[in-house]
Amino acid sequence: MAKFLNTSATNYFLEELIKAARERLIIISPFLKFNDRIRELLADKDRMKIDVRIVYGKSELAPHEINWLRSLAFVRTSFCQNLHAKCYLNERSAIITSMNLYDFSQVNNNEMGVLVDRDEESELYREAYEEAQRLIRVSDEVRLSAEKVEQPKDEIHEQAVESAEDSPFEKLTTSRLAKALGLRTGDLNDKLLNAGLLERDGEHFKLTEKGKGAGGEFRFSKKFGPYFLWPTNLRVG
Repeated sequence: MAKFLNTSATNYFLEELIKAARERLIIISPFLKFNDRIRELLADKDRMKIDVRIVYGKSELAPHEINWLRSLAFVRTSFCQNLHAKCYLNERSAIITSMNLYDFSQVNNNEMGVLVDRDEESELYREAYEEAQRLIRVSDEVRLSAEKVEQPKDEIHEQAVESAEDSPFEKLTTSRLAKALGLRTGDLNDKLLNAGLLERDGEHFKLTEKGKGAGGEFRFSKKFGPYFLWPTNLRVG
């Protein structure tokens, strides 16, 4: 009988599904951003020479994610246009869920899912597996290439803003605050998201009421577009 999963159960059984894979592992997720635990599990599957197929639907993979995926010899990655499905399968079970394999979703979002055991729900598992295979077939296998980690676009963008516009000394752009804290801009954005100071608005960020209360400001440059300012003493953990 299929088992209902809430957010924490989805995370738990997803890790168990990856750990239990002995023949194959299929990961279908529009967004990809691996936390340390998932990285460790996938690297172990690679050492075991397990066939791993990852299908994703958003092309803007971070360079460090690309470099890491390239280091895994038995992981093949495909891009699927208009992908919205999230499904994770090994040879024994499948999880069909609302949750992306994206660390922010795994920690912050309210998700639902269903765990399907092949022995108990053979027809349901077969249909999920066949659809996963179809998505693999219609996807374009990607030969990831990123020989070095390039400077993220948001850092380039904000540094251009900084060079063109004077910011008040008591406030810093995200990239300058990240530099002051010894972080990369992308890592600070993750912390701001986790702290509830920013939220995702499609592929962009939006300042929350909590962020405004913490002193964050949204600015727009006619030449360079949107950016944020933060108090110099902002602490996000």
